[in-house]
Parts: sequence; structure tokens; C-alpha cells
Amino acid sequence: MESRILQLIAALRASGVRVSLAESAEAFSAVDLMGIQDREHFRLSLRATLIKNLKDIPTFDKLFPLFFGTGQPPMLGGNPTDDMTPEEAQMWAEAMQQFAEQLRQRMERLMNGEPLTKSELESLAQMVGLNQAENLDYQNWMAQRMMRALAFPEVQKAMRELMEQLAQMGMSRERLEQIRGMIQQNMKAMQEQINQFAGQRLAENMSENPRQDNVDSLMNRPFESLSDADKKLLQREVQKLAAALRTRIALRQKRAKSGKMDAKATIRASLKYNGVPMEIKYRNRTHKPKIVVICDVSTSMRFCSELMLSFLFALQGQVRKTHAFAFIDHLESISEDFSGANADEAIQSVLWRMPSGHYNTDLGRAFQNFNDEYMDTLNSGTTLIIVGDGRNNYNDPRLDVFSTMTRRATRTIWLNPEPPIMWHGDSDMPQYAPLCSDVLKVSNLKELAEAVDALMAG
Repeated sequence: MESRILQLIAALRASGVRVSLAESAEAFSAVDLMGIQDREHFRLSLRATLIKNLKDIPTFDKLFPLFFGTGQPPMLGGNPTDDMTPEEAQMWAEAMQQFAEQLRQRMERLMNGEPLTKSELESLAQMVGLNQAENLDYQNWMAQRMMRALAFPEVQKAMRELMEQLAQMGMSRERLEQIRGMIQQNMKAMQEQINQFAGQRLAENMSENPRQDNVDSLMNRPFESLSDADKKLLQREVQKLAAALRTRIALRQKRAKSGKMDAKATIRASLKYNGVPMEIKYRNRTHKPKIVVICDVSTSMRFCSELMLSFLFALQGQVRKTHAFAFIDHLESISEDFSGANADEAIQSVLWRMPSGHYNTDLGRAFQNFNDEYMDTLNSGTTLIIVGDGRNNYNDPRLDVFSTMTRRATRTIWLNPEPPIMWHGDSDMPQYAPLCSDVLKVSNLKELAEAVDALMAG
């Protein structure tokens, strides 16, 4: 209990609430006096000793249940087949067999009221970057990512289809309503369990890592967990990283300027010296790539694409030619914006023309726009870069167009912030990935900088 109180105090401080050592000691004294048997008295004793300003009460009220919750949300439990007739149980068994194994297992757990285990929650937290996040404003966002990783939307859809199938097989309406109600309540309970876990983990991260303007820490933090202040710090850091990359790339190009020795040309040149190789011939090598980059600037990808464009603007001297495009629900050429000398103005001009909002992201349409107007920018000397999560809102992915694009380019690199395990639902990445030369995960600035260095090296 003492360690949880200390974590709460640390989280309050990380959230900007001033808590002195004397006030911390008073909190422990109050708890000793009031006890912990009555949860409400326990909460009020901590609030009275730790909070001095009315404006800090909402912060305390938000953090307290994350450290001293009422336990995981209850699942209803029970097996729906327990009181079914033999005919109804047979219908249920036959219907369940027609679904994929993973969805079937998830549905059975919901039907039986089984909550997620601690190890499963920890695995989900690691997968979506929750362990590196330290901002409570992103609790719901992280919870949604965890549910997406669990294929929650697919489970909900499968449940609806299952109910329709059971109805067609002749199961009574009353029984279907009973099953539907049980599933919906268990789904809600699991969502609450995930949301509560996400909040607790964020609060624990805040208590263990007092908020600092630590650039090294921010570089490893997922893009979606960054505050506006964090983003401004990283935008400045991109310039430093780009300068270091520019020096490294220039040195790499200088060392390889002459290319490898050309054995055939050297032998031919030696004929005039009676076969003695007096002149060593080298293959000419071009190390400045030509780049075509297509960036998703929808809300979920906006900051990642913004940083990528900042890198490309800063590295223009190491590139022969850059053709840049941005899309949300349609494609626009933004190469003209990069003809000036100010990267920030160029990028802000692009973002102003394509503001974030409630768009229906359509990657397939963007590829069709590219095919109609800009396909001639791709040739055998071009590196094609796609920056996006591959989520297409169930629109036509236009794999035919993308396949043509990848065949025309020398190589195709896809930069995606999501790991492969999250490529389901409205993600078309399982179809796009086999057509790419490489798919690189770029969920934070460190990974993005490494990806840019790797593609320039290639």
C-alpha cells in the first residue's frame, strides 16, 4: 500500500501538482489515522493532505482510481450452452465451427466471461507502445490500439454474423436475445478492463519517470503518445539528426565515388601495355538516389509524415531528385513546396492545404491519382517510399496500380508505424507488403531516423 501511495504522489508531481515532502508525510499520517477499510474515507484523506488548489482536484480524481481501483471489471461468466436444449447446443456447435480459429477462441472467451490475463495485458502493452507512454490524455487511444491488436472489431463483426446464422438455423428469438445480451455485457467488461489497465500503466509510467524534456526519451516514445510540447522538441531535434545524417551520407558517397574495380575494362586497357595492367579502371557508381515519396497526412499518420518530409527537405543535397506527394482521400503533388529554402514553411504549407479532420482515408484512390498523372516520375533509377499505416477504410486498395508502381521503381520501401501483428481489420498491409522490397517499422523518431539512413545507404 505504501508503494502505491508513493506512486500516486509521483504521478501527481509528474502531472504538475505540487506536493511537498511534508504533505507526503501528512498523507501517510492521515492514512494511519483513518485506515484503509473505507475506500471513500481513504480517498478523501489523501486528497485533503495532498491537494492544496481546487484546480488540481480533477487531476487527483483522475489518478486515484488508477492506483486504487476496485479491481478488474467483472465478467458475467457462465456457459450459454448450459441450459440449452440438445438441438440448440448442436446449432451452436455447428455455427462455431465455421469461423476462423482465432476468432472462435476470442468469441468463446467472451461467451464464457473470461477476462484477459495479466500476461496477455502485458503483451498487448508492449505491442502497442504503452510501456513507453507517459501521458494520460492518450489512455483511450492506447486502449483502442490494444483492442485493435486483439482483433476486437473483427470479433464484433463475427458475433453479429454468428447471431444471423443461428437465426437462420432456427434458434428462438428469446434465446438469441439472451446470448446477444451476455456477449455485449462481456464485451463492455473487457473494454473496461483494457481501458483501466491502460490508465494504470500510464500512471505508473508517470510516477516512475518524472516528466522531463529528455530528448533521448522522446526519441523512443511512440508518435501517438507525444504531447504538442513533445512534438515541438522533436521537430527541432530532426534538424540535428538530419545534419548528422547529411555528413555521414556525404562521407559515404565520397568514399565510394570511384566505385568498384572493373576487371573487364582493366584487362582491355592493359592490351596496349602488352598485357600489363598499368591503368586500373573502375565502374562509375551513382550514389545519389532519385526518390518518389508518398505520405499519408491523415490524423493518425500526420506527425510521422511531417518528420519524414523534414528529413527529405534537409537531405536534398544528397538526392538527385525528389518528387513528393501527400494524400488523405486524394493525392496532391507537394514537390513545388520544397523549392524554397525554409523547411518549416514548406511543410506547414502542405499541412495547411490538407488539414486534419474527419476524412475517409483512401489509399487506393491516391494510387489511382498517381497512376493517372505522375507515373512517369518512376523509372529504373527511382526509390519509391510510402509513409503510411496501410489502413484503407475497406476501400479498394488498387493492388494492380501499386504492383505497376513497384515494377517501375528500382525498389519500394514502405515505412509503417504498426507492427505486422496489427495488420488486420481495415489494414491492407498483408496485401501491399509482398510487393515491397522492404517494410520498415517507424513508430518513433529513432526508428524513423534509422530508416532514412538505411534507405539513403542503399
